[in-house]
Amino acid sequence: MLYAIMADIHANLLAFEAVLRDMDGRGKIEQVWCLGDMVGYGPAPHQCIERLRQMNHLCVAGNHEWAATGRIDTFDFNLEAAQAVQWTAGQLTQEDRDYIEALPSTLAQGPFTMAHGSPRSPLWEYLMDSGLARENLAYFNTQNCFIGHSHIPLFFRCGEKEQLCQGNRWEAGFPLKLGGGDRLIINPGSVGQPRDGDPRSSYAIYDSEKESVVLVRVRYDIEATQRDMERHGLPQQLIRRLSRGV
Repeated sequence: MLYAIMADIHANLLAFEAVLRDMDGRGKIEQVWCLGDMVGYGPAPHQCIERLRQMNHLCVAGNHEWAATGRIDTFDFNLEAAQAVQWTAGQLTQEDRDYIEALPSTLAQGPFTMAHGSPRSPLWEYLMDSGLARENLAYFNTQNCFIGHSHIPLFFRCGEKEQLCQGNRWEAGFPLKLGGGDRLIINPGSVGQPRDGDPRSSYAIYDSEKESVVLVRVRYDIEATQRDMERHGLPQQLIRRLSRGV
């Protein structure tokens, strides 16, 4: 069966819809697994939550969900992110808030654990190097783990016995084979605000029969999203960065 893995939609509805169209062209998707930060930064937080809830899906909470609903403050957010969180909070319905409140911080499904930041620190840790990957192995019991938060597609392959992890940037179309004793920590990048220098949306397809995960990049109408952000008065830095993918 096929599963779509996506993270950091960040209220970018046009990017989200482009990913869903691409997903529909790849065969029957059993379920969407969302790794948090549906909201924040972008112009359509309610619409993205609403669209996700229409699908068969699993989701964990991200730091932007918790900040937008007041469960954490924005002390550790930069100025632009804090401004976007404040605006986002005013766009959410009570139904959106109830949905967010019910989201777990981690979730196990099949051979995967899901977390936004890391299994050790689900909301905040940026798992970006092999040392952190090795330290996180003790914090999940499944063979593999999906994470988000950094907005950069990458993976860590960790040996079962030595517990040494090798990190790699992940390119579109490159299949990751599961099994064989190794443990994998996989980040599918960001749907709504990529930061790896490629402005295209990023997500992954997990094929449970082939035991593989492949990265997919999708073009969307960046300028239309930027116009929507301008219309809502969101910070210019957040608007400009979409064109560069940083």
